[in-house]
Amino acid sequence: MKLFFRQTGDTGPAIVILHGVFGSSDNWLTTSKTIAAHGYRVFALDQRNHGQSLRAEDQSYTSMAADLREFILDQQLSSPILIGHSMGGKTVMQYAIDYAGTFDKLVIVDIAPRFYPIHHADIIRGLNAIDLQGITSRNEADAILSRYEPSPTVRQFLLKNLYRASSEHNEQKGFDWRINLPVIERELHGIGDELTNPRIVTEPTLFIRGSESPYITDEDILTINRIFPHARVETIQGAGHWVQAEKPVEFVDVLMKFIS
Repeated sequence: MKLFFRQTGDTGPAIVILHGVFGSSDNWLTTSKTIAAHGYRVFALDQRNHGQSLRAEDQSYTSMAADLREFILDQQLSSPILIGHSMGGKTVMQYAIDYAGTFDKLVIVDIAPRFYPIHHADIIRGLNAIDLQGITSRNEADAILSRYEPSPTVRQFLLKNLYRASSEHNEQKGFDWRINLPVIERELHGIGDELTNPRIVTEPTLFIRGSESPYITDEDILTINRIFPHARVETIQGAGHWVQAEKPVEFVDVLMKFIS
């Protein structure tokens, strides 16, 4: 599948970034600019069923890893550095398993190679509760979503997927989602799955976790070291799951020390 992407920087080694569930390349714009300023070409992708990429019935990690492979081949990227956050981190890990020797380094942000139980059910219910044709503003959507998600920051992140649709004659038709909500809802259990056919990944790998996030526990490090024996885990103090957004300076500092 051809993926929509945003490129920042014209020269230097290539870095490819994959967002998490409900996210898009737009979430990484500021960080991409900071990384590119260090002399890199940064490609932030919209994964399938997210952002401006095409929609599909499959949201498996093997399919998303194949999408990433197609992108790397299409762009003729030689041994890129791969960065993935949350769902994107699992996509990158699956890519490393399926396509050995086609990348330089891995950076996995706040996700481990294990099964996670469904924990986005309230968010799905909240998004489904928004009447896309009935609401007249983003504030109305936020008021509805607040009954299911108390955090204004999380709601703001989720509602970035909401846009005002128009007809071919540019007549407003109400709102729509930039995510394929029915497929994501159906595939939510699979998004939490552990990796398929894990093998030993010998390429240099960095796991970055937030000290306030439960996604990578000390127990997970044993699993990480078993699959990624050359990995190291860095903890950014005061950060939750969205490490790169909550502690951007510290995140880029840790990242640059690793990739350079």
